[in-house]
Amino acid sequence: QNEKELQDVVKQQEEKMLQLIDKSGEVTRLKGEVSQLTRSLQRAETEAKVLREEMRGQEPKVDAAYVQERVLLRQEVDKLRLLLLEKEDENLLLSDKY
Repeated sequence: QNEKELQDVVKQQEEKMLQLIDKSGEVTRLKGEVSQLTRSLQRAETEAKVLREEMRGQEPKVDAAYVQERVLLRQEVDKLRLLLLEKEDENLLLSDKY
């Protein structure tokens, strides 16, 4: 009787662990998706910001190549800023560990 109960409890625990692992994988996948969407949003916001600046201060003929270059440069600055923040976070985590 006790052995059967113990086997049932062990089986239930194994099932719960598998469910948690599945949920953990799903959380990781969703975090990656959120990260991609955040980057896409940042790119779109950057483009919109550059275009608004150009439209505000330019005459009717705006050089598309110039605007595209500004968008790319702004995206690069945003990307570098994000990398810097990530590295600073990593350094904080490492300094907290040791």
